[in-house]
Amino acid sequence: MTKFKFFADFDKEEKWLGKMAEQGYQLKRVFLCYKFNSTQPERAIFKIDYRTFKNDQDFLDYCTLFEDSGWQHIAGTKQSGSQYFKKTGPEGDADIFSDLSSRAGRYKRLSYMWLSLSTAWLPLLIIMLTSDWIRIGGFLNPKTLYYTPGLWEMEGLNFWRHFLFETPFALFRGFLVFFWIAIVLLYAFSAIKSWWLYRKTLNENI
Repeated sequence: MTKFKFFADFDKEEKWLGKMAEQGYQLKRVFLCYKFNSTQPERAIFKIDYRTFKNDQDFLDYCTLFEDSGWQHIAGTKQSGSQYFKKTGPEGDADIFSDLSSRAGRYKRLSYMWLSLSTAWLPLLIIMLTSDWIRIGGFLNPKTLYYTPGLWEMEGLNFWRHFLFETPFALFRGFLVFFWIAIVLLYAFSAIKSWWLYRKTLNENI
């Protein structure tokens, strides 16, 4: 089964995975969506960390460390960031994090990731706004979005053939800037949200 969901809060995501397990769905893979296998319903505890690794050995050592503490790595790759663990038995540690600082650290790392994406897309947005890639003024005068010479003087079938061919490109020029702005704002918001969760988790012991 496939589920499309987005979580900014790891705690909420962990609880949701627990509810899915109670309904008989075991997490298999996470990439743009959640992939589940059908299995026997169970009460399971899930924990999520956020880390990336430069090589396979570091990633293997990381997974082994948690497995030795009673947590099975069930989803995530060395470059995926989000690492998913399931408690394998009552003898395992109560949590994968030793203290609030390490628990909050996953949000800090996630915040830096979102911020880096936002800053990476921002220069491209500036280039688009200062170049001829997009035409913001096209919403006031849509004809400027079309580059075919003499298009508006054409008639009949000749006009419609050129008009329909170029319309997708014209829409792309007109709406691309709004898509890019939305992406930059989404990444920036996610960075701020993750940082807020980082500070909130740190303050839980105050």
